[in-house]
Amino acid sequence: MIGNTQVLFRGIEHSQAVEDAVHKRLGKLERFSDRIQSLKVILEAPHNNHHKGRVYHVGIEALIPNHDIVVAHDHHDNHAHEDIYVAIRDAFNAVERRLKSVNDKHRTQHRQGPRIGEALRTSETA
Repeated sequence: MIGNTQVLFRGIEHSQAVEDAVHKRLGKLERFSDRIQSLKVILEAPHNNHHKGRVYHVGIEALIPNHDIVVAHDHHDNHAHEDIYVAIRDAFNAVERRLKSVNDKHRTQHRQGPRIGEALRTSETA
């Protein structure tokens, strides 16, 4: 389970429905890594553009041992991000991809022993 979790609203009113959507996505993140120590989600709508609707930005900071994963979905021109739920989905999808990448690298490093060149150098010096 993710230990320390913060959901912050900046420039928009707090909405329990939006916070529930964030917590639902948090639960899904645990499938990708059980090593997440803390998570901060920042939901904001920094600009009021008169030609477009309000474009939402979602920032996520996930701390796992030896890695900090930071996603700042900042798409000014993405009309889909006029819907906060789409912006949340896209940001969490990016975090999931990064967690998969970190986990794959972690598994690969632990599965492989010393590299062939390192093993030869070690045996040459012995």
